[in-house]
Amino acid sequence: MRYKRANIEGGTYFFTLTLADRTQSILVEHIDLLRSSFRSVKERHPFTIDAIVIMPEHLHTIWTLPEGDKNFPTRWTLIKAGFSRTLPKTEVISESRLNKGERGIWQRRYWEHLIQNDEDFTRHVDYIHFNPVKHGHAATPIDWPHSSIHRFVSQGIVENNWGTSFIDNDGNFGD
Repeated sequence: MRYKRANIEGGTYFFTLTLADRTQSILVEHIDLLRSSFRSVKERHPFTIDAIVIMPEHLHTIWTLPEGDKNFPTRWTLIKAGFSRTLPKTEVISESRLNKGERGIWQRRYWEHLIQNDEDFTRHVDYIHFNPVKHGHAATPIDWPHSSIHRFVSQGIVENNWGTSFIDNDGNFGD
C-alpha cells in the first residue's frame, strides 16, 4: 500500500521530523545552520511557521502554506538538504543511502497531519510548546530556548508561566 499525503492548497499542517541517529543532538548544536536553512527556503518558497520547537534530535512545527500552494514536500527536502550540506560528514551512511546519494542525517520519512480546526490547531501548538518538558530538557516550556513559546509570550497569546499547571507530580503533560 502506498502512503498518501494530504494535499490541501493553503493548508495548515503539523510536522515531526527526526534525525536518523536519535542519540545525536545536532539540531540544537547547529541551530543557527538549521535556522539559516529554514530562512533560505522560506525566501524562495514562502510559508508561515505558526509554531515550532527544535529538540536535540527531532523537531515539531506547524506551517500554513500560501493559498494555491500544497507543496510542503519540496520545502522539507530543501530544508533537510540545505542543513545537511552545512555539516561535516561524520555520520554513518548506509549502502542504501550511498547508492541514492543521501547523507545519514535525517530519517527519510516525516510525519504530517493536516490541521482540521481551531481546537486541533491549539492542541498541536500546546503539544509543541510542552515537548521540551515532556522529554526532560526543561522544567517549564519557557525554559527551552528553541521554541516559538517565546513569540507567543511576547505577543501576549500566552502567559510566561504557560504550561506549568499541566505538569503533574511525575513531570508529565496532564490530560
